[in-house]
Amino acid sequence: MKICVLGAGALGSSIGGTLAEAGQDVYLINQRADHVNAINTKGLILRDGTNDRAVRVNAQTNCEGIGAVDLVIVLVKSFHTRNAIENASSIIGEDTLVMSLQNGLGNEETIAEVIGNDRVIGGKTYVGGVLLGPGHVIAGTKGKITFIGEMNGEKTKRIQRVADILTKCGLLTEVSSNTTGMIWDKLLINVATGALCGITKLPYGDLYQIPEIRDCAFEAILEGINVAKANGIILSTEDPEDIWLKAAAGLPYEFKTSMLQSLEKGQKTEIDYINGAIVRWGEKSNVATPVNKALVANVKGIETWVEKYINS
Repeated sequence: MKICVLGAGALGSSIGGTLAEAGQDVYLINQRADHVNAINTKGLILRDGTNDRAVRVNAQTNCEGIGAVDLVIVLVKSFHTRNAIENASSIIGEDTLVMSLQNGLGNEETIAEVIGNDRVIGGKTYVGGVLLGPGHVIAGTKGKITFIGEMNGEKTKRIQRVADILTKCGLLTEVSSNTTGMIWDKLLINVATGALCGITKLPYGDLYQIPEIRDCAFEAILEGINVAKANGIILSTEDPEDIWLKAAAGLPYEFKTSMLQSLEKGQKTEIDYINGAIVRWGEKSNVATPVNKALVANVKGIETWVEKYINS
């Protein structure tokens, strides 16, 4: 299968590298020239535990010259989704499927607005990735599952084919008939740890040792569950502890959420699409979300500080 990963940062490189290593024709797109050059020069270095291995994979800063692909995996930050899809028109053919594995809510709808509903499929992954340096990532793929599905929940041949190929390549993938619930399941995983990791600057190993952080996470998750229930969304679990534990399952001690990674790089976070989405949906549903509002305010405060004192 010919696959293009739009937004091949830590997670995109982890997924794309795993697919390439298994023999798929993969193209990684990342605007960072140093990351792309390192991959093309030395291969993509995937770290599994304490072992590093080099994987040969195509890397570019744009989609020029690639041609139509079978599958586009979208992993850009949510606020870049529309621009990324518009700039990827040359790789999207009549039979191309475009799958979002992004964090947060609204990405699939944005993609559909650009290319139409019929080619969009939903997906949420529990695979992790940490960028150690240009062309070098920790690949958190072992034991981590990915769920994909048609937006209408239908179990089609095309969605099953994608799932079978991903699984064969080492990315355990299941087809879901509850795509909306699947997206919310992953949203709550991000709600559990994303903002708290960003605010405290703690990797998972330290984050999970502090009872007060655990209690705060439970409250944020519970608010999300209440919002989902108010909107008739069927979740795989309504137990905050299950979600809290699932967020860290199989990930290394030093793992950092994408929100913390963004803050450390002085970049904008996806807080508006994660905890901010819980707040917006809560307001529409008359469900109180004070903890998520506080988390949003804290992360935005850090973003403002970084912009003022670090990036200026």
